[in-house]
Amino acid sequence: MNLIIEPTDRLNGTVKAPSSKSYTHRAIIIASLADGESRILNPLISGDTLASIDACKSSGSRIEFDKDRDELIIYGNSGSPRFSKKVIDVRNSGTTIRFMTSIASLCKEEITLTGDESILRRPMLPLLNALEQLGVKTKSNNGMPPISVRGPMRGGKCRILGGISSQFISSLLISLPLTGEGGEIYIEGTLRSRPYIDLTIETLRRFGARIKFLDDKFEIPGNQSYTGIRYGIEGDYSSAAFILAAGAITNSQIRIENLNRDSKQGDKRIVEILRRMGAKIKSGRDYVEIKGNLDLEGIEIDLSDNPDLVPVVAVLGSLASGKTIIRNIKHVRYKESDRISSISAELKKMNVKIMEGIDFLEIEGKERLKSAHLHGWNDHRIVMSLAVASLRAEDKVTIDSAESIDVSFPNFIETMRSLGCEMNLK
Repeated sequence: MNLIIEPTDRLNGTVKAPSSKSYTHRAIIIASLADGESRILNPLISGDTLASIDACKSSGSRIEFDKDRDELIIYGNSGSPRFSKKVIDVRNSGTTIRFMTSIASLCKEEITLTGDESILRRPMLPLLNALEQLGVKTKSNNGMPPISVRGPMRGGKCRILGGISSQFISSLLISLPLTGEGGEIYIEGTLRSRPYIDLTIETLRRFGARIKFLDDKFEIPGNQSYTGIRYGIEGDYSSAAFILAAGAITNSQIRIENLNRDSKQGDKRIVEILRRMGAKIKSGRDYVEIKGNLDLEGIEIDLSDNPDLVPVVAVLGSLASGKTIIRNIKHVRYKESDRISSISAELKKMNVKIMEGIDFLEIEGKERLKSAHLHGWNDHRIVMSLAVASLRAEDKVTIDSAESIDVSFPNFIETMRSLGCEMNLK
C-alpha cells in the first residue's frame, strides 16, 4: 500500500497522542501472568499489541476488550502459563517474541516462536544463551527465529550482552521472579536503551514484583507472584515525536495532549532535542505545544538510549542548517529494518547529503527536499519519518509499505490530516 503526501507549509490544531506501545505490551504480558483480574485502561490496540494479546491468550490467560470503556480485562494464569498452541506466531512484533520466549521457558513442553520475514531476521542469540544458563533447552536458526524453548526455567545466575536489545533483559526480568530460585542478571558490555528496562521494572513493581539493580547486575528474588490491578496507559512520546517533528519543520502551531510531563519514557527526550535544534516548544503537565519557525540548527547527539528516535531525528537533521551527527546507534540496525541504512538510503533519494557509519549518521541539512518514490522498508518508523520529511519536499512524495504504520500508530494518517496534511493511501 502506498502513502502519497503533498508538501505542506502550515499545520494547526490540537491532537491526542496515542497510548504508549511500550507500556501496553508490558501491562498486557505481566497482567497475563498475574493472579486474578487486571484492567488495562486506554491501551494501544495496534498490530504489535494484538500480537501480544494473542500470544498471552494462548498461554492460558483470558483477555476481553471492552470497547465502550476502552479497556482490556485480563484474567491471569497465576504465573503458570500453559500453552494451548505449540507454535506462537508473533507476526511483526519484536517485543512479543522476546518477552514470550522467556515466558514459554517457564513450561516443561517445547514451545516454538516465529513471525513474519522481518522477525526471522531478528537476533535472539544473547537471550537464548542466557536462558540456557538458567536451565532452558533452546533451538534456533543460527541464533534467529524460528526458535524453540523447553523449560522449566530454574533460575540462577546468567550473563547477557547489554548492547543489542534491552528487550532481552526485560524478558528475563518478567519471568525470573516466577521461578523458585529467582536469579541474578549480569550485564556484559554497554547497556543500551536503559529507559526501556526502567519501564519494565516500573510496570513489574506496579504488579507487585521486587527487583534490585546494583552496579552491573539485576537481583531478582524467586517465588514471587504478580497481583491483578487497574493500570492506566499514558500517551506515547515515541509516536508523538513524528507530530512534533512535523510541526518543527513547517510554519505550524500544534498542541499534543495525553503526554505526561513526568513520564519515564526515554523518548520524552524528543522535547529536549527539538529545543536544542531551536524549535519553540512548551511542555505542560499533560501536553506539549510546538510552534514551527523553519530555522532549525544541526546538533551532535548520542541516541544510544533512544533508538526509536533515530529515523525522525535524521529527518530533522536533513532540514536543519549545518551538520547533524547521531552517534552510538549500532543497535538500531537490528530493528524492523536496518534503520541506519534504510533512513540513509531514502533520504539520499531526496537529495540529502548523508554519510552512514557502523554506529553513526552524519547529515548535511538543506532547505527543501527532492520529491521521490520512497521505499518504507516495511518499517513503521521509517514510513512515518519519511512522511514527515515529505512535508518539505518540492512536490508530492510516494512511500510504499504504508500498511506497516498499523504496528504502532494506527491513526497516524487520520491525525496528520486533522492538522492540515494532505495524505492519501492508494
